[in-house]
Amino acid sequence: MAEPQQDRLKKIVIVGGGSAGWMTAAALSSLLPEDSVSLTLIESDNIGTVGVGEATIPDMINFNAMLGINEAEFLKATNGTFKLGIEFIDWGKKGERYLHPFGQHGVDMQGIDFHQYWLHSKANGSSAELEDFSMCAVAAKHNKFALPNPNPKSIMSHIRYAYHIDATLYAKFLRAYAEKRGVKRVEGIVENIQQKPETGNISTLTLESGEKIEGDFFFDCTGFRALLTEKNLSVPFKDWSHWLPCDTAQTVASERTGPLLPYTKATARTAGWQWRIPTQHRTGNGHIYSSQYMEDSEAIDILMSGLDSKPIGEPRKIRFKTGCRETLWNKNCISIGLSAGFLEPLESTSLYLIQMGISRFISLFPTANISPVVRDEYNLQMQKEFDQVRDFIILHYVATERDDSPFWNYCRNMTIPDSLQRKISLFKEAGRVFRYDDELFSKPSWVAVCVGQNVLPKAVDPIVASLPPSQVKHSLNTMRTAMIQTAQKMPSHEMFLQQYGAAI
Repeated sequence: MAEPQQDRLKKIVIVGGGSAGWMTAAALSSLLPEDSVSLTLIESDNIGTVGVGEATIPDMINFNAMLGINEAEFLKATNGTFKLGIEFIDWGKKGERYLHPFGQHGVDMQGIDFHQYWLHSKANGSSAELEDFSMCAVAAKHNKFALPNPNPKSIMSHIRYAYHIDATLYAKFLRAYAEKRGVKRVEGIVENIQQKPETGNISTLTLESGEKIEGDFFFDCTGFRALLTEKNLSVPFKDWSHWLPCDTAQTVASERTGPLLPYTKATARTAGWQWRIPTQHRTGNGHIYSSQYMEDSEAIDILMSGLDSKPIGEPRKIRFKTGCRETLWNKNCISIGLSAGFLEPLESTSLYLIQMGISRFISLFPTANISPVVRDEYNLQMQKEFDQVRDFIILHYVATERDDSPFWNYCRNMTIPDSLQRKISLFKEAGRVFRYDDELFSKPSWVAVCVGQNVLPKAVDPIVASLPPSQVKHSLNTMRTAMIQTAQKMPSHEMFLQQYGAAI
């Protein structure tokens, strides 16, 4: 029997544009029949977005594919480049660097993780780095790029990639996509919010112009203002600044210079870190730091002196607090993006958390009579997403050996969540990593950061330890040589882009 028409959501309203608003609008408009659900997005040109150069993770490919977006057109529209991983500089100790690549290291053998074989080889005198056995890392070091080979037997099947994009252009691109599919954009600023007295659900938004927008369901994409979530529904915010003490960013673009790198750079500074995100036409830069340990003027000086090309414009200051809402779905409203929470972009997870907030809603798409069971499941799943990303970001700070500033002394000695402590302890003791509840970051990611910052196990897997060193050495050398030879045959990142998705 068909579901009664009156039980369906008929009017969905998205408040706020930017990446969060237009990703939500695009996804919903691609899946919901235009004649059954009306989609309205309210935004004002007078309210700016945080939009800076944005680095992503491979899950963005899935989101664009769900929308049926052509990759080359997407890259052209967003000045996009490819990303094979993140280079971390000065995080373990000053003067050290490592690459957290997408994809796996080497090949797991006989059901045992590859990094155990690398540890065996290292213990027997090998000087090869773990990243030397990642196809993504080797290609990145050679400044090369090519799409993965679908043949699982090919070494090129190990390539996993994401993008560097201009976030403002991405929102513009998705706006055109969504409006083409029936999303109505309303220019204006929300002045008043009406709720139903019997349920507390939001019913009507009144704009400054006096126009009234009614809805059955609402998305709060208003950024740090959290207009619906905080100012109207009073949803509490969980403060995670104890573990992630950075609270300010200075951002500036700079002219494109040198080769177009297929990876992000994250350089640790005295009281935080600096990013470098290369897009086709310019480079995005930012310095994230703790205002408790550094003055704004010093932070700006560090940012500007760390640029590798002429700045475009003046630095822009962004204040934030790390953490997330206690519930992301409250009443008939879901927070998406910065209104839901903020985790600094150290591992490029901002757009991913937006994407997951949208996809979780679609997978639990409610009737007009919103079930508390459905709402609770959404909140449970999204809380896990935030908690797991939080722990991985904290790992970078607590795993430092730096003692050259009060900030790093604090990070090195701070108490951390039990969930993270358990993972670190297990890796130190036995070199084991387990993935829980389909968490975002897989074994190779945890291993890359731990090893990259000198968190090493006490011993090698006992089964691997019994193998002859010459046998392990031969296997690893064969892998390493094959990856180097493959990378040398690949086109440069810039050459590939010119032929595939060059912006006009």
